[in-house]
Amino acid sequence: MSAITVENLTKKFGDFTAVKNLSFIIKSGEVFGLLGPNGAGKTTTMSMLSTMLKPSSGKAAVNGFDIITNEDDVRKSIGIVFQDQSLDEELTAYENMDFHGRLYRIPKSTRQKKIMELLKLVELEGKKDNLVKTYSGGMRRRLEIARGLLHEPKILFLDEPTLGLDPQTRNHLWDYIERLNREKGITIILTTHYMEEADKLCNRIAIIDKGRIIALDTSEKLKNDIGGDVITIVSSERDKLYSVIQYLPEIKNIEVHDSFLTIGLENAEKHVAQIVNMASETGIPIDSISIHKPTLEDVFLHFTGRIIREEEASGKEQMRLMHRVRK
Repeated sequence: MSAITVENLTKKFGDFTAVKNLSFIIKSGEVFGLLGPNGAGKTTTMSMLSTMLKPSSGKAAVNGFDIITNEDDVRKSIGIVFQDQSLDEELTAYENMDFHGRLYRIPKSTRQKKIMELLKLVELEGKKDNLVKTYSGGMRRRLEIARGLLHEPKILFLDEPTLGLDPQTRNHLWDYIERLNREKGITIILTTHYMEEADKLCNRIAIIDKGRIIALDTSEKLKNDIGGDVITIVSSERDKLYSVIQYLPEIKNIEVHDSFLTIGLENAEKHVAQIVNMASETGIPIDSISIHKPTLEDVFLHFTGRIIREEEASGKEQMRLMHRVRK
């Protein structure tokens, strides 16, 4: 059964098209990732699927409900962890959870039991009476995930769930997300620009860039499509090198970038000497050369010609992170 179906979904803001004709299906119980750089259209897509934004055209169904004609049923079916914090810092963890449960009209006895179960799940039961303003970034994220699960949604939306967290806290959150999916069978759709996050958590990944899906498959399949190994060669005469080696039968694909080449092929160790010799014989300098197994970074580079730089947050995200620090 499909948890989410999307068909030609488009969102325009004036003359700017943020999302362009997206189509995909998310299976029930799947962890599905939207991977792409800042401004790619990930959050806009999430906002439409969660009924926070109306699409300009196209259609989508979440848990079998149309996002335009059955908004209330969609909202009852989903939990959301926003990119921006939405907790009340002047309330305790328990009070934040209790308020959320009241909004969903969960009976008091059920609400109290579920709150304690979920706080235990994210290891916050011992801090339930602490004000949220005393919580670390990781604790707040865990509380937001617990809150999003209180009304037992079929589908959980996670928008950049580990943005701005340190690596250790990020790894802990990944463990929680995996447990939720494994133990409760919740369908999870998450947006991220962290390659490692998508690689670790997602059953399938849609790589999105400039509002379009440019590749969609399992992480393993996407990486295999590039080739068994990737050779990266930095050369001041990369164009000349490309013309010399492009027809080697061993090469599965070759891409020219600003100052380097990436070459996908099987058993790179056997062929790298041949490439170096051909460059030497034609007087082409090689500044550096490296070999590695394909990563999602290579996949994105292959399809877009650009690198997702995880450390380069947009100005908006920088302001968001500074706001969190000040608070």
